[in-house]
Amino acid sequence: MSDQDHFITTRIAAEIPILRRRAFSMLRNRWDADDLVQDCLTTALSKRASLTDPNQLRAWMLSILRNLFLARLRSRIRRTTLLPIDEVTDSLIASVPSADKDCAHDLLHTMSRLSVEHRQILLLINMEGQSYREAADTLGVPVGTVMSRLARARQHLRTLLQDCDAPTD
Repeated sequence: MSDQDHFITTRIAAEIPILRRRAFSMLRNRWDADDLVQDCLTTALSKRASLTDPNQLRAWMLSILRNLFLARLRSRIRRTTLLPIDEVTDSLIASVPSADKDCAHDLLHTMSRLSVEHRQILLLINMEGQSYREAADTLGVPVGTVMSRLARARQHLRTLLQDCDAPTD
């Protein structure tokens, strides 16, 4: 191993604590974060010759970590089968107090008319209580996209609910 390779390898190893913290903040699971860091280290070591500016090592490694995280997320989303909201309506309504069951049924029925993107964002933010950043990481989109998608989803849901309440002749 050349002195340059040894130098880069040593600096890569020194970044492990920062990589672990960042991976944990993205995944919220120590074991998954460790796996992601391991993959990041493997990738960085195998591609260390492509690092053009050693002063940018941390940014380069964090970029590798983020890209690996997003690739895993996309892969998981592709493998996940989304259930139509009608298939889970009964179990969701069962968790609502009896006085609110009709309202919950109307809301879920109306939500089934939203696009998948709008349903996802409403469920992540409003039902699961995720922050905009967490939702952005989950969906693999920028925070600004989460904010605009959420605003459009809420407006569309409001419009659909108002249409349901409109008196019919």
